[in-house]
Amino acid sequence: MELTENKEKLKEFRERAEKLVALMTLEEKVGQTLYNAPAIERLGIRAYNWWNEALHGVARAGIATVFPQAIGLAATFDEDFIERIADAISTEARAKFNLQQAKDDTDIYKGLTFWSPNVNIFRDPRWGRGHETFGEDPHLTSRLGVRFVRGLQGHDENYLKAAACAKHFAVHSGPESERHYFNAAATKQDMYETYLPAFKACVQEGHVEAVMGAYNRTNGEPCCGSRTLLQDILRREWGFTGHVTSDCWAIKDFHQGHHVTDTPVESVALAMNNGCDLNCGSLFLYLKQAVEEGMVEESRLDQALVNLFTTRMKLGVFDSPEDNPYNHIPFSVVDSAPMQALNREAAVRSMVLLKNEGGILPLDKKKLKTVGVIGPNADSRAALVGNYNGTASRYWTVLEGIQDYLGEDVRVVTSQGCHLYKDRCEGLAQAADRMSEVKGVCEMSDVVIACMGLDATLEGEEGDTSNDYGSGDKPDLNLPGLQEEVLEAICASGKPVVLVLLSGSALAVSWADEHVPAILQGWYPGAQGGRAVADILFGERNPEGKLPVTFYRSLDGLPDFRDYSMKGRTYRYMTEKPLYPFGYGLSYTRFSYSHVQADASRGGQDGVTVSATVKNTGGRAGGETVQVYVKICRDNTPNAQLKGIKKLYLAPGEEKEVSVHLPREAFGLYDEEGRLQFYPGEAEVFLGGQAPDARSRELTGQEVLPLRVTV
Repeated sequence: MELTENKEKLKEFRERAEKLVALMTLEEKVGQTLYNAPAIERLGIRAYNWWNEALHGVARAGIATVFPQAIGLAATFDEDFIERIADAISTEARAKFNLQQAKDDTDIYKGLTFWSPNVNIFRDPRWGRGHETFGEDPHLTSRLGVRFVRGLQGHDENYLKAAACAKHFAVHSGPESERHYFNAAATKQDMYETYLPAFKACVQEGHVEAVMGAYNRTNGEPCCGSRTLLQDILRREWGFTGHVTSDCWAIKDFHQGHHVTDTPVESVALAMNNGCDLNCGSLFLYLKQAVEEGMVEESRLDQALVNLFTTRMKLGVFDSPEDNPYNHIPFSVVDSAPMQALNREAAVRSMVLLKNEGGILPLDKKKLKTVGVIGPNADSRAALVGNYNGTASRYWTVLEGIQDYLGEDVRVVTSQGCHLYKDRCEGLAQAADRMSEVKGVCEMSDVVIACMGLDATLEGEEGDTSNDYGSGDKPDLNLPGLQEEVLEAICASGKPVVLVLLSGSALAVSWADEHVPAILQGWYPGAQGGRAVADILFGERNPEGKLPVTFYRSLDGLPDFRDYSMKGRTYRYMTEKPLYPFGYGLSYTRFSYSHVQADASRGGQDGVTVSATVKNTGGRAGGETVQVYVKICRDNTPNAQLKGIKKLYLAPGEEKEVSVHLPREAFGLYDEEGRLQFYPGEAEVFLGGQAPDARSRELTGQEVLPLRVTV
């Protein structure tokens, strides 16, 4: 369901905002450009704090449903489901807002303007904030970003349910430690082919209400004051009509880090004149001086305020409570049983089965007497939640999920195994101080579930992480600390082993791929994560997630982290064989494709529709992600690129017809000037359950055959 803007209502809101702004003094206007905008009692304006977060649930404001981290949601490859999750988030957001307003609580994280989603491209596996994104592919990120925006903002013809914000515009993906002075240099081709599509889709299809600038410079211009990004592209080229906010305290970086200005007043003038309406920070207080000294026209300040107050009008906070349907959502919906059930479903759907040698999974609890659960992430709540998270009323770690599932029937024995990244669990102990316990647990167990990986203290945003390397970025792709040594000791026990990885990014688990029979990628699966892991390990549910990022074998061959050229990066441009490819994920059942065809042999103005019959040929019900890739048959062009997705659920033996429309744009390529070109010749179109690469064929034993289309 698309969000269709009510143009008459929008015109009314803007006119009301213009009249309201015209009544303000210069000092009052300046105050309203700050994220913590004060009340103007004489005009009936309540205090409003613009800063709120909803990356995977309402964050930082007490109890809320903590859904799987964004990268896990991306692994569902399911547009409809993403919108359903975002709708649930905005329902809780309104419920909490209604309560807070009734109690006169206008604190930070208590508003309806949510600085989500993060639609940056996860171009390099070292980037600490990659788990906030929808992965490495611009098409997948665009589709999920649009639907997340629609879910947050709702479908009422008069009011927004909440206001979404596409961030961080643009070309932002590390290094975290240098973001306050770093210049991300990207060609126009890479900009339009990779870094900008998701933002464009959120603006033009999702009608996203806000856009947040990035900390870094892009091609020399600080993003929160970039004429190229904020005026030429966002406003003029794409027709954006909402408001622009800075990232937090990013504007002081103009003079302190980027050195493109000399003083705070010059910095705020640059930001405001180039289209930044709202300041997360306090530097916009200098706008009074900037206006008085003629560095910023007051009419531009008025325009910014009209943008901001139009958003507040669209949220309905200036109208009678009876007029707005969202004012009636009760606080009782927050973290309720239906929300928890949806959360468990999301966690199950997000998990990716990477290996299942000999069909070791699913485990049969009737054949087990003792199960060992070992590892630093076995009983870790931190490994459930990622970052930008709320607080759940109850959490299920992997250990707790397995204990609850097995109950009194099977004994569960456990060991931390090792610290997440240090060489010992207790400071006064010798290194590897849990190794004897690991070996003892293995001896007792019929099967061992090893829980390894990372958490958001190791990968995340600069300033948020507690580890003492990388400012949130990863130094390498290895399991940190003693985790691999512990895993090797577990395997040496001779017992069957299942590895559960909880991380927000790709890990180079080559040793595990060679030696561990089964590997499940669980991401940061949210408060219900442990129950979902148990559901999959013991066959209550069938894994269906697909990788939204490439799992590399190592950093060898990857370009320098600071190099923003896409050459050699992600599945679209890499030449070497990955450990696990983008779009890959196993199931407990198998699917076959037949009658694969296109409705036209030429890709004309109307594009091409491809179709197939998909059949569940296995013995279990399961979900299949139909993926459509396009390869332009010319030299020096990207590998086959994802251009369409569709999710199917099939019972054993059931088959369904599926069709995916590829618009004309799916057959275009951007040139060096960032212009979409259609080169005469042939394109290959692939429709199947995986990407059409050699490693996917090797892992699944299935091949996706091409259709030929003339461009």
